[in-house]
Amino acid sequence: MEFSLLDAVQKPQKRLFVGLLTASLLVLVGLMGLIWYLFTHRNFPLEKTVLYLLLGGIISFLALVGFGIMGVILTLWRARTVPGLQNIMRVAINLLFPLAVPLGQMIGFSKARIRSSFIEVNNQLVRTEKATFKPSEVLVLAPHCLQMHDCPHKITANTHNCRRCGRCSVDRLLELEEKYGVKVVVATGGTLARKFIKEFHPRAVVAVACERDLTSGIQDSNPLPVLGVLNRRPNGPCNDTWVDGQRVEKAIEYFLGLHKRAQENV
Repeated sequence: MEFSLLDAVQKPQKRLFVGLLTASLLVLVGLMGLIWYLFTHRNFPLEKTVLYLLLGGIISFLALVGFGIMGVILTLWRARTVPGLQNIMRVAINLLFPLAVPLGQMIGFSKARIRSSFIEVNNQLVRTEKATFKPSEVLVLAPHCLQMHDCPHKITANTHNCRRCGRCSVDRLLELEEKYGVKVVVATGGTLARKFIKEFHPRAVVAVACERDLTSGIQDSNPLPVLGVLNRRPNGPCNDTWVDGQRVEKAIEYFLGLHKRAQENV
């Protein structure tokens, strides 16, 4: 109950990251205006043709990013994807993310909160695509810190070394693997996570991790659809963490299209 209450109070808001994306675009527009002013009001040794080409390229870039942000906003608002804008949305998010995080910190938001908002935005964008996959095409990627630190049965090489004692969340993830037929793997870091993705060639991923690792993993996996589920860290980072199995199960059911069947049977 303690963690459920915490989730309700600190539930990430998608509008935070969207607002930071928009603010980042405005900052870039302001910088373009400043550059234009300096080049037109100072004696810079630059041909007008080169200046106009440079300006045209910057305007085209900003227009592309602006369309991407508009696509994100429309997709979140309509709860369905905007045809033809998916790639532009990904480009806008990836290009502006490095600026959005420090900008948010300057305003007073923590990195964790900004990243959580990004994960929520990503999850909503993935859900609007309404894609359905086979169980063999879905990979559940979990961090090794879900296992109790004093457990002698290491599971990074083989998750089925787990003795299913129920002390940690790994038992619950293996239950979901058996129930739905998806593949569950446990990684010690980003390098091994990328290795698993190359090895199993999934078409969709349910990823469990902290804000930092989920954010980097989602970006590294583009355009592979990833639904991120934050782990909980009652003992601090990377130490005996746990995850809400129900949230992982809902993500699996979404990729398998089981949520659609449930709606049809209502």
